[in-house]
Amino acid sequence: MGVMQLFGQADAIGRTVALLLLVMSVASWVVILWKAWLLRRAAGDVGRSTAAFWQAASLDDARARVAGFDRDTLVLPLVDATRAQPEGSLAAAGDRSQQLTRVLRDALHGVLDKLQFGQVLLATVGSTAPFVGLLGTVWGIYHALTGIAAAGQISIDKVAGPVGEALIMTAAGLAVAIPAVLGYNVFGRRIGRIEADLEGFARDLRELVVHHQQGA
Repeated sequence: MGVMQLFGQADAIGRTVALLLLVMSVASWVVILWKAWLLRRAAGDVGRSTAAFWQAASLDDARARVAGFDRDTLVLPLVDATRAQPEGSLAAAGDRSQQLTRVLRDALHGVLDKLQFGQVLLATVGSTAPFVGLLGTVWGIYHALTGIAAAGQISIDKVAGPVGEALIMTAAGLAVAIPAVLGYNVFGRRIGRIEADLEGFARDLRELVVHHQQGA
């Protein structure tokens, strides 16, 4: 009831702050749920995909095996990056080892961008939501005190209610920020582990292709 009273008594600025917190909360929870599902599946897929790759008899067979496990296309771009670049282009210039380093690095950055998607939103919500809530509280208190002063009747009973309702905005800001911060930290650690696995695979893949072509 206090929240509805606060929203009903608030002016345009107060309602805007409340709606902004609502949008931030919905957006952060959508990202949290989506990333929890994505990273949980990605952690298993990366392990199964790399294991299937090393069990294959050839690079072509390895790619087919990886495609069967890599549902979010995290390992496959690294495998595809090892294909020879078109002749006559700058991408094909230089030593083959340098080419592989460049294309694998670019492919790895693309994969990591996919894993990192949404982290900026969570960080932004986690760092700004408390201040947005505080702004709503300050403005709500000012609005309430102005209304009480205009009525000409100032007492602790009349001040406590509106001020207490305005403080709900601070609590709302913290309620929006805390899940976003926790999600950012937890997902950051999970992404770090997956990134380490992908970097190790890219390094081993580069060595494999270089030695395979030198022995051919």
